[in-house]
Formats: sequence, structure tokens, C-alpha cells
Amino acid sequence: MSVAADENIGTVPVRAGYDFDEGALARWMEARIEGFSGSLTVEQFKGGQSNPTYKLTTPGRSYVLRRKPPGQLLRGAHAIEREAQVLQALAAVSFPVARLRGLCTDDSVIGTWFYVMDMVEGRIFWDATVPRVPRAERGQIFDAMNETLATLHQIDPAAVGLDGFGRPGNYFQRQIDRWSRQYLADVDAGRDANMDRLIEWLRANMPADDGASRLIHGDYRIDNIIFDAEKPRILAVLDWELSTVGHPLADFAYHLMMYRMPPKIVAGLHGSDIRRLGIPTEEEYVGAYCRRTGREGVPDLDFYIAFNFFRLAAIFHGIKGRVLRGTAASAQARARVAVLPELMALAWSQTRSSR
Repeated sequence: MSVAADENIGTVPVRAGYDFDEGALARWMEARIEGFSGSLTVEQFKGGQSNPTYKLTTPGRSYVLRRKPPGQLLRGAHAIEREAQVLQALAAVSFPVARLRGLCTDDSVIGTWFYVMDMVEGRIFWDATVPRVPRAERGQIFDAMNETLATLHQIDPAAVGLDGFGRPGNYFQRQIDRWSRQYLADVDAGRDANMDRLIEWLRANMPADDGASRLIHGDYRIDNIIFDAEKPRILAVLDWELSTVGHPLADFAYHLMMYRMPPKIVAGLHGSDIRRLGIPTEEEYVGAYCRRTGREGVPDLDFYIAFNFFRLAAIFHGIKGRVLRGTAASAQARARVAVLPELMALAWSQTRSSR
């Protein structure tokens, strides 16, 4: 999950089962990372639902390490090498990401593959209502998020060396198949009637493939963004684990879920007086994105949002399976499991306006 110097994010001593040979890591960094020197202190961030994330502190600077979790892993999951690849590609075109320092695909160093990046100092807002900032700044914060995502969706993957990062076209069919397969395969986590009928509804109501393909983030939320400490300016977008080449409107609709999401599930605005807070309405936010990307509108928005609620529920379902198997990386994983039934019911409810 998110990594920054922020009063709402903390580190803890490395949790049992997630420790590793710190001396081996220090030797690897000394050999490969320019400027690395001095003693190394390792702490684990509380966040990191899927890939364990650590703060590495030296006398001169701090870094962040993300690794594959130890233990039994689902095939194709936790591809931290993809995260490293996209970070490097986006930095080359000045898109706001943390600087990649190195990738290790040798299990013998700390037990699993990992990468190291710079730690970005700034603000992370865990509450989508953005408390404790002036009303005018809230609107600017939302506008910065909108502009940054629109900028991402105008990047040609091939132009930044990511032409093989994902298969173009037929995105929704492939994604529904992927997450359905993962949901059904995780027998430890069980089944849910709302998810079962939502899968059928999505397959029956899929819009025609328009072939749109762009680099997408996959988990673009306000709590995955580091803002400048003083200004409504984005310094880094985090958590590229689910990034791929896909449909930009799927990515935008995932971000737009914040308007329909209760805050107790993930950072959401549902139930908030957004006018009083100075936050744009859902319709205004969609309009701003469309203007920036040259679109006249989003005709299949209800499907895109229902799809993304399903996808998020499938991700939480996977967290439940990892909790039951003892491989969940985050201290908040059990909280995700607790809200899973409500999330699955909410996912199914998104289809009502289209039924």
C-alpha cells in the first residue's frame, strides 16, 4: 500500500514471518545502489495488503522496499517486477512516481524477489473528504487527481517501452474471466451469492469492445497518492501492482467509485456533504475528465462502475484467502475481510440502474 512520511501511516517492527537477512540486503544495496552507505534500519509499514512493504533508513536517506510475500502464492500474483518496470518507464516521461533504485530477482538475497525505490516525503490522505485542509484546497486536490489520471491515460504504452505490458483490446472480457477464475479458485475464502450473480450479470451486459487501450494504474485512489506537504500538487502515485495495458474508462471508473463507496470499506465519499466540503460532484468530476481526454461522455459508466466494484470485491476475497492461509501481508487485512460481505452486496447493487 501507500508509503510516505505522513502522520497517518506508521511503521512497526518487522512482523513475525516477514523478516529477512538484513545484512544480505545491505550488501546487495551497497553493490547496486549509488549513494547507499552507513548502517541500515528496517521497519515494516502497516500498509501493504498484498506485497509486504518496508522502510529502509540509513544515516543519509530513506528508501522503500516492496517484496513478494513469503509462503504459497497464487500463480501470476505479486508480480513486483511489473511494478518496477512501470515505475522506470513513467519516470522517463516525468510522470509523478517514486524513483526506482533497483530490482532483485534472486530469491537467495532475502527469500523473495523485491525492488527498492526512494521514499517520497509528503502527505497521504486516508480520508477522501480530506479533513484539516482549507475548503478551496480540497477542490484543487481533486482537480490534481483528475488531471494526473487523464495524463496517464494519454500516454502511449509503446512510446515508453511498455508495448508488451498487457494485451490490447477485449479488456473487460479478459478481466472478468481473470477475477472470476481467481474468485472461484480460492476455495479457502468460499463463495458469495452476490458475487456469483454479479459475475453472470457482467458477462451478459458487457458493452461492445471499442479497442481502447492505454496504460492504466488499476488501483488509483486518493490514499495511493502522495501530495506535496504544502500545495495541492501530486508528488508520486503509488501501488502499481495492478497496472497493465487496458481500457482507460475502467481505470477512471475505479477511481470514481469513491463517490459511491462508504468510507469504512476504503477511502470513500458516500454519505458526505461534498458541496459543503468544496468537492466536485460525480457529474462534475466525470465532465472534467472527459474534457481532458477529449470525450463527449461515458455512456456505459454504470457497467464500468459495477465491474470495478466486482473487481475490488475479488481482490478483498483474495485477501481473505491469504488471511486464512497465513500469508496476508498487512495488519489491516482482517479489517478488509470484515467488510467483504458488505462490499459484495454493494457491488451487486451497482447493477440496479442498468437493470
